[in-house]
Order: sequence, then structure tokens, then C-alpha cells
Amino acid sequence: MIPADLRTRVPERVASFIDGAVVAGRGEELPVIYPATEEQVSAVTEAGEDIVDQAVRSARATLDRRVWRDLPTVERQRVFARICELTAEHLDELALLETVNTGQTLGYSRHAQLPRIIANFRFFAEWMGQATERAAFEDRRMLRYTMRHPLGVVALISSSNAPTALASTKIAAALCYGNSCVVKTSENTPLALARFVELLVEAGVPAGVVNMVNGRGQVTGDALSRHPLVNGISFTGGTATAARIAAVAAPLHKRLDLELGGKSANIVMPSADLDLAVTAALLAIYTNNGQQCFAGSRILLHRDIADRFIEQFVARANRIRVGDPFAADTQNGPLAFRSHYDRVCSYIEIAHQEGARLLAGGGRPDGLEQGLYLRPTAFLAPDNSARICQEEVFGPFASFLIVDSIEEAISVANDSPYGLVSYVWSNDQREVLAATHAIEAGLVMVNTPLLSLDGRMPFGGFRQSGVGREGAEGSRAFYTEEKTVAIALEPPALPPIGLEGADR
Repeated sequence: MIPADLRTRVPERVASFIDGAVVAGRGEELPVIYPATEEQVSAVTEAGEDIVDQAVRSARATLDRRVWRDLPTVERQRVFARICELTAEHLDELALLETVNTGQTLGYSRHAQLPRIIANFRFFAEWMGQATERAAFEDRRMLRYTMRHPLGVVALISSSNAPTALASTKIAAALCYGNSCVVKTSENTPLALARFVELLVEAGVPAGVVNMVNGRGQVTGDALSRHPLVNGISFTGGTATAARIAAVAAPLHKRLDLELGGKSANIVMPSADLDLAVTAALLAIYTNNGQQCFAGSRILLHRDIADRFIEQFVARANRIRVGDPFAADTQNGPLAFRSHYDRVCSYIEIAHQEGARLLAGGGRPDGLEQGLYLRPTAFLAPDNSARICQEEVFGPFASFLIVDSIEEAISVANDSPYGLVSYVWSNDQREVLAATHAIEAGLVMVNTPLLSLDGRMPFGGFRQSGVGREGAEGSRAFYTEEKTVAIALEPPALPPIGLEGADR
């Protein structure tokens, strides 16, 4: 159960937030479930086409009135600073709501996920005052330079595993470049983000610049993606959903930024610091119950160290404390929602059917008869063609494979429909250079897990892991329209077209 003193802080109902005020509409009411007990703790009023249209038109009106886009940089920086202050003041409240929604532990919400909001707005506050554009002379006769306009109204859609932190990355970038936006997250996890968009207005973001709509993808998300006044869509989530968004958006010439799934290879070679690699591998796959796109879910072990690594990994995986997400000693809470839980559990049966060998987990923890709990699970796969090695499980589910060389490991790592992140553990310079040059992934981590992202660097994936890049440069490319201006510095010599007596 949610602690009684915290239960009263969960709103009974979440509706859309448009033009600085809550707008309920008359849509279907969807339950919001606390995954630790599967009790309904709130409800979402789903936004249909009429509410989505109202939100988009509110954003468009603020863009046309230029209430945000034309604010001096120093004024927008002050608003960003105030957003950071208010987020820090309300961090406990936001963490409670995020934990109730996602099932991630309160400590993880409070100390790992939600501080990313502050980091995002601090970064883009600094970036907007430092970014420069290009200029060029041509033989002192012509000056050319580039300038940028906001892309326009952007739809920002975040996923259920980190709904508020991911949305804040998009909001900070969109506002940095002067856009207005409509935000949506999963209908299962709207609570903290709904509170955060209220804080944005309190911090000084003009009403209507950031709006939020709630509901299912096939209803609210579809209406938002199709809206003719939406100029671009930034989506973080599953590959199948992204394909549906792209199919709608492409004929309407909407710009797309898609940060999608992964099946990240975690390569461990004999020269690696084995104790460090084991700890990092556990973090890479079991943090937030493996519900993260960059989870190191395929662990590729060199045969010489495979037995030792697996022995240590399994022993520690079995000691991970799974339980009440509000308990201080819990390391993993429940998965986020029922349909996702059932899907993750289905891969246990798939693994057995494929001939994989169970190493750890594979079922519900002892003593937890209700709630969406799953023990940290690991299988030794028969080969990389197995579904547990090719498909994103998005849960506390690791697949082990044995390799005999760095070359084989690279080949296996690249044999995937995904290409978001890869991890390499080796103290052999030749192996490190071979892997970092040949692995087809948007981010390659060497001798470290992914602890944070650097906004100065691009983040995105190859193949089905996405389109576009997040980070400062990628965000500028997505959230702005680039214009080249050419100014003649002296009269150009022109051919005498149409003049009487001119040479023919």
C-alpha cells in the first residue's frame, strides 16, 4: 500500500492542461494503477480530437503572439533558473507521484530520475547563451550567414519508464529554441508530469507555451500526430509505435525525432576488471527493472572468463531486494503496468522453448503474491538468433552469449535490428579500438556503465533504434528552421539581359 501520509498527495483525477489551466473535456476515464498492489489510485480523462485541437491551437497562438520566442535570452534564462528552483522545491512531491505511477523505487525517482529535470534546464539555459551560427565572406563581395527560427508547434511524447525526466529533456530543448509545444506521456504514468507542467507556468513560462494532453496512443496520440498545426514530433518509446507515428506524419511532411528501443550488447573480455564489469552489468540490465532503452540486455562473455562472470553475476542478481518501492532498502520495485508485465513474463516461456538455460530468477519473488513483481532474470541463450537476443524485452531480463574473440563479439553485437548503445569491457587497447570503430551503435561505452548523458554530445541510435539525435546539436537541428542570408557588399556584375543593344 502507498503510505497513508502520502496517499492524500495523489490527485483523484488528471485531465489535460491547456493555456495554463486544467481542461477536463468529456473523454473516457482511464484508471491509473499503482503497480505494487494493482489498486486504482487516480484516473485520467482522455483527450479526444477536440481537446487535442484546443491544446495545439493554444500553442500556435502563443507562437503567433511571440510571447516566448521573442523574449530576450537573459529573460528566458531567468525562467529556466526558476524552473530549476521550483523543481528542487517540489522534488519530493514529484518523486512520490513518479513512484506511484512507475513502480520504480522512491530513492531512484528522487535521486536518479527527477534530478535530470534540473540538469536538462541548466544545460539548455547555458547553451542558449553560448550557441553561435556560421558566417562566411566570398571575396569581400558577399556576406552570408545563417539564422534560425523555431520549428513551430512541436508534439513531445515520452514513454512510461521515465515519463517526467524524458519529457523534461524535450521541453527544455523545445523552449530553448523558442518553440511552443504539446506534451503527452503514457496514459499509465501521467501524474508527475502533469504536476510539472503546472510548475512551468508558475516559473514564468507563458500560459499556452507548454500544454499537456493525456490518453491512449491510438486516441490522443493519433490526434496529436495528425494535427495539421503540429510541425514536428519528438517521440521516445517503442519501435512499433514509432512506425505508426511515422506513417501518419510522413505524408503531412512533419519533422520527426524518434528515440527508440535497444538490445544493447555488453561485451566483457579477459583483460577487463571482472569485479567492476559484473557490478556494471547488473546495473545496466536491472536498474529500473530493465525498463530503459539503453539496458545492457545481451551480455557477451569471452569463453575464458564466462564461468567466473556468470557465477558472480547470478549470485548478486539473486540478492537484489525486490519489493515495496517506498521501502528504503528496496532495490527494485514492480514493473510499470499489467500488459507490459505480462509481455515481459512471456519471454520466460519463450526462452525455455528456445532451449535457453535459466541462470537466475524466472518468476515472482517469494512472499509477494500481489503486484507486478518479477525476480531479476537471466538466461544463457543457445545463440544470437534466439528471440530473447533479438527482441527488446524491456524488463529485468538478461541474455548471456559466449564468444571466443573480440571480432566475434563485434559481429554478434551488430547482428541486431537495434543499435542504440553498446558496452565494452577490456583493458586491451587493440580490442577497445576495434570495438569502438566497428560496433554499429549510437553510443559506445568503454569500461563504464551509462551513468549520465552529456548534452554536448549526440544521443540516438542506428537502424530501428531511432531517427535523429538528442543533445545540443541534434536538438538545434530538430527544433529550428535554418535560414541562410546573403548580403551583397558591393554591386554585383550582372549580364545585360533585356537591354537594347546588348550583346546576343
